[in-house]
Amino acid sequence: MLFGMDRVGKGLHCFATVMVAVGTFLSAFWILAANSWMQTPAGHVTNAAGQFAPADWWVIIFNPSFPYRLVHMVLAAYLTTAFVVGGVGAYHLLRDRGNESARLMFSMAMWMAALVGPLQIVAGDLHGLNTLEHQPAKVAAMEGHWETRAGQPLILVGWPSMAAETTYYTVELPKVGSLILTHDWNGTVKGLKAWPPQERPNATIVFWSFRIMVGIGVLMVLVGVWSLLQRYRRQLTASAVLLRFAVLMSPAGFIAVLAGWITTEVGRQPYTVYGLLRTAQSHSPIDAAAVAGSLLAFIVVYFAAFGAGTFISCG
Repeated sequence: MLFGMDRVGKGLHCFATVMVAVGTFLSAFWILAANSWMQTPAGHVTNAAGQFAPADWWVIIFNPSFPYRLVHMVLAAYLTTAFVVGGVGAYHLLRDRGNESARLMFSMAMWMAALVGPLQIVAGDLHGLNTLEHQPAKVAAMEGHWETRAGQPLILVGWPSMAAETTYYTVELPKVGSLILTHDWNGTVKGLKAWPPQERPNATIVFWSFRIMVGIGVLMVLVGVWSLLQRYRRQLTASAVLLRFAVLMSPAGFIAVLAGWITTEVGRQPYTVYGLLRTAQSHSPIDAAAVAGSLLAFIVVYFAAFGAGTFISCG
């Protein structure tokens, strides 16, 4: 896909591109199925040795949080890719407005931002409601809520303190937190004090990683709307400000994805398998040498693959 367009013809190159897309989706499918089971375990039994064993593979794979996580992550990957492509296209357009390949890149990327960005907001809302149902302590940490009450505020910024069991320096919107989480202005949302201290995730980390993810997502949507306005004016590539901002936004998707994974993984602590297996009980017994060997194998394989691609493209 990367190096073969001028070597194998358009048909085979297109086929290779489709196979890469299908392969990465299948990879995401199984990674998210495994991770989602650890977040919302289902379809298993515990055998005599105390191990988790499959009882129903269908229920294991399609556990309660899996559909929401899969959609949310795949859309995030599409947005991340779109902003990388858009940023590269914008960079070349700033140097040469007549670059047709760059114009096409930028146009396709902005269509993706405009169409997928709003879908991601909807998917994120549904994922949040699912998390509230199955992992309410994580949501309490994300929102910086400590007290259980009706009409929870939306805390825009603040500093959650695990020691003081409060969130300092808050800027908040009254009752909006309950509206978002329960779709009811007076909906009751649990605070972290509903769980003993040893059952709480680190609210300081989760609170801010969640806001980084959401903040970048909002910026992506705004860029998509901005591009639609420019497209309507038939000036999509005419605004140097939009092009420069697209360049600045090119790594934003990676930051948002990392922040999202920090939110979901730190948010499920202190459990590896939520509610069943604590992280302290499940650390790996694998020696450092074995981990280093595995990492070295990955490095060798990837260097060989990209080395062969470079040789083919330059040969």
